[in-house]
Amino acid sequence: MHLVVGLGNPGPKYTETRHNAGFWFLDELLGGSAAGLRTVSRLQAEVLRTRWREHDLILARPTTFMNHSGQPVRALLDYYDIPVTRLLVAYDELDLDPGVARLKSGGGHGGHNGLRDICRHLGDPGFTRLRLGIGHPGHRDAVTGYVLGRPGRDDRCAIDNAISRSIDVLPLVLDGRLQNAMTALHTSAEPAPPARGAS
Repeated sequence: MHLVVGLGNPGPKYTETRHNAGFWFLDELLGGSAAGLRTVSRLQAEVLRTRWREHDLILARPTTFMNHSGQPVRALLDYYDIPVTRLLVAYDELDLDPGVARLKSGGGHGGHNGLRDICRHLGDPGFTRLRLGIGHPGHRDAVTGYVLGRPGRDDRCAIDNAISRSIDVLPLVLDGRLQNAMTALHTSAEPAPPARGAS
């Protein structure tokens, strides 16, 4: 069994904000709706246990705010007895442009508050991350307002496209073929080179 967690902030105020890209990923995985998730108070998360493309999954999104994502992720792993190596966390990434998605295993938190809290509670950073690019406002003082703002139409379309491509390679991740998934996803995210002789 694998645990797939999307990060974001709860409540309608934040639904369409960039910081909720991890929630958007889960929604798309659920067929465009979060209706299948049910709130489990003791786990501080909305949860669905499901069979998806021949894999047993726990899909979850914390009901805590982003900065406190670690406790529900820890609780979910413990309750369902899932090792950290079978955890995938999807989240927004400032250092990638909208439309770019990257998979990685392990590493630091990169300044992302949700990821920072997860690493603190797990004590083991060896889980898989799906980084969904949202772009950067250009100055660190503008980051908070930016991530809590809504993307423009073109950026949102690009992010949704990256989410779709990420879901396409998810079976490879679940099969333990992370390198293959990374190659497929990262190649698909690269812009096409200009045609020879194009003006």
